[in-house]
Formats: sequence, C-alpha cells, structure tokens
Amino acid sequence: MLIIRLQRVGKKNEPTFRIVLTDSKNGPKSGKFLEILGSYDARDKNESKVKADRVKELIAEGAQLSDTVRNFLITKGVIEGKKVNVLPKKTPVIDEEKLKAEEEAKAAAEAESKTEESTPSEEGEESKVEESAPEVPAEEAKPEEAPTEDPVEEKVA
Repeated sequence: MLIIRLQRVGKKNEPTFRIVLTDSKNGPKSGKFLEILGSYDARDKNESKVKADRVKELIAEGAQLSDTVRNFLITKGVIEGKKVNVLPKKTPVIDEEKLKAEEEAKAAAEAESKTEESTPSEEGEESKVEESAPEVPAEEAKPEEAPTEDPVEEKVA
C-alpha cells in the first residue's frame, strides 16, 4: 500500500522535511521513496511547497495520507476535511468552545441528578423518621380533633 508521509532531511536542530510517496512497509528513516511530492520547513512555514495536482491524483488512486500530512494539506487548502488529532492521547488538542459546552452539560446533568437524588433521599428520611417514632394508636388521634369541632358548633348555634 502506498502512503504519503514526511521524511526528515534537515540537520540537527534544523527540522526540514520532504513530503514523499513511499511503500507503507518502508520505514520513515529508511530513505527509500518512490516520488518527492513537496517540502516542509518547520521553522519557516512560508517556505513549504506541495505538488497539489499530483497529490490529488495519488489520493484518487488509493494512496493513504499520514495524519500529519493530512493536517498539513488541509492547512494549505489542497484537500478539504477536518484535521486529525496527532498528539498523544495524554495531551489532546483542547478546543475551548467544546470544553465549555461539555462543562455546562455536566453541570446541568449534575443539577438534575441532585434534584432527583434529593427527592428519594428525603422520602427515605421521612420513612426512617416514621419508623423510628413510636406508634400512636389511631383512636388517640381522633379524640384530639373532636373537641375542636364541638366549640365551633356551639358558637354557631
């Protein structure tokens, strides 16, 4: 399978890369490639060059892109699409807008869960209070209500 990727050619502390077409079995440091498709100077981004027509032809024929080359070509406007996160999983690209939206969603979810949790817990507390209180016979509760009704009837009559 053919792949389009970067091959470092710069000196020590002077990173310069070639964009090359190579077989996926060849390592990036092997020096083997089929065709040079462009160059990329990491220090001077204005100096990068790409054979856009040839890259599009190769992609149409089935050549794969490395994630870094894909992001580079999207930045240059050669191809369209979303950039891919090429950083390690421990340090992802942070999109502040998405982060704020996620925090707001979490806060809303927590607020809902707290209200849901408080309702059953209050009911549970009430049931515990009822269970711990000594049972009062129903007959004792009724006589207390009866005297309050009698004086009202006497005043009306």
